[in-house]
Amino acid sequence: MLVGLLVFAGLLVAGWLTYRPDRALRAATSAVAEMICAKTFVSGLDPQTTFAETMERPGVRRLRAMMRYRVEPDMRYVDASLLGLHASRATYHDGLGCVSTQGQKPPYVPHTDVAALRAALPPPTLPEFATAAVVEPSDPALKAALDHAFEEPASPPFRRTKAVVVVKDGRLIAERYAANIGVDTPLIGFSMTKTVTNALLGIMTRQGRLSPAIPAPVAEWREANDPRHDITIEQLMRMTSGLALDETNSGFDASSQMNIHRDMAAFVVNAPLMAPPGQRWAYSSASTQILARIIRDAAGGPEQTIEFAWRELFGPLGMRSATLQFDGSGTLQGFANMLASARDWSKLGLLYLGDGVVGGQRILPEGWVAMSAAATLDTDYGAGLWTNRSQHIHAQGRARAGIPRDAFFAFGLLGQRIVIMPSQRMVVVRLGDSIDPDGDIKGVARLVREVIAATETPATAAK
Repeated sequence: MLVGLLVFAGLLVAGWLTYRPDRALRAATSAVAEMICAKTFVSGLDPQTTFAETMERPGVRRLRAMMRYRVEPDMRYVDASLLGLHASRATYHDGLGCVSTQGQKPPYVPHTDVAALRAALPPPTLPEFATAAVVEPSDPALKAALDHAFEEPASPPFRRTKAVVVVKDGRLIAERYAANIGVDTPLIGFSMTKTVTNALLGIMTRQGRLSPAIPAPVAEWREANDPRHDITIEQLMRMTSGLALDETNSGFDASSQMNIHRDMAAFVVNAPLMAPPGQRWAYSSASTQILARIIRDAAGGPEQTIEFAWRELFGPLGMRSATLQFDGSGTLQGFANMLASARDWSKLGLLYLGDGVVGGQRILPEGWVAMSAAATLDTDYGAGLWTNRSQHIHAQGRARAGIPRDAFFAFGLLGQRIVIMPSQRMVVVRLGDSIDPDGDIKGVARLVREVIAATETPATAAK
């Protein structure tokens, strides 16, 4: 009996040390603190509503009864814990969003006055596409498409559409917002931030600082006999590095647990290979965070990264509401969590719709958009974008639902979408908090299908 108890205790300890459920619980409180902080202090939304919606998400809903939070408006921070345990704190900094405190060492906060940086920028290269007022659709069919996008079912899962923007031929033709959200409200894009990382890499490639073809300049992999030495930047972009960084959203995977590390990239670069680079695909936010550190190093540091992003990307596009967020080492969170207004997210889409050119100025190198939208292996993922240019079952399903075959997308958790459709000369943005497992893709497909029908001319309809 005693031996059996000792064996059982040993297995429990081994399981704890292997899976570290304490880290998974910390990852959950960290995610809640960061979300409430960003939506309260950046978006200006109600923290109680944010908490309620956040706790309905897969992965944290089982912790709802135990999760507690506290907002300190004067000190501008948010604490979250599980009945006082596994506590996390996220603190707001002007222009930089919210930074989590991890461990005893205070986070590094970039010394950048983003407001002054933004004010000093020259006029945008991208022509302005709307006035400050909300653009109401004039066409009844277009109005009906937006009505349908905001409809709610009688029972869960709820869609919670927050914003829709439609841009056709470079002109904003329709938009709508939920209560307490307007044209300037920055909204979190989750993994749509990966497309911003793609754009920053593209600009650095055009400038000759980096190239997708070169081995990723990661100090931990520099030894020639390290099997990770030959992993390329493009393989990280395409999530085919072969590293053991598969994202499961379980709380136990590296992409979840990097959130509780001060230096996220330093944590994930230590992952071993589980397959030869380039031969296996697995979705991996951790891979994109490695790219974020590569951008930081190529730019020269955290402050230089911010200046680079505003000078080369946000400024030319006129994305004045963009808010990048950072980890505790000062590295941008390149995998997720940038905030921007729905209009500004659509401007990112226009950059890709225009093959990397806006207002006659080339931002991304020639061929970059086609490369990024080309499917990886047998998936419907490209290189920082999802794509319908694939034979994958999901791409075929989206096409059958009415999203053109040449379309490609920035996708984010809970139904964040930028739908880029070259054949329609159109960008559609949908932002929200849908807890539908598919992120309300059926609703997005209906929106796209109805907007196309409402805007088609006889000539385009005949094609």
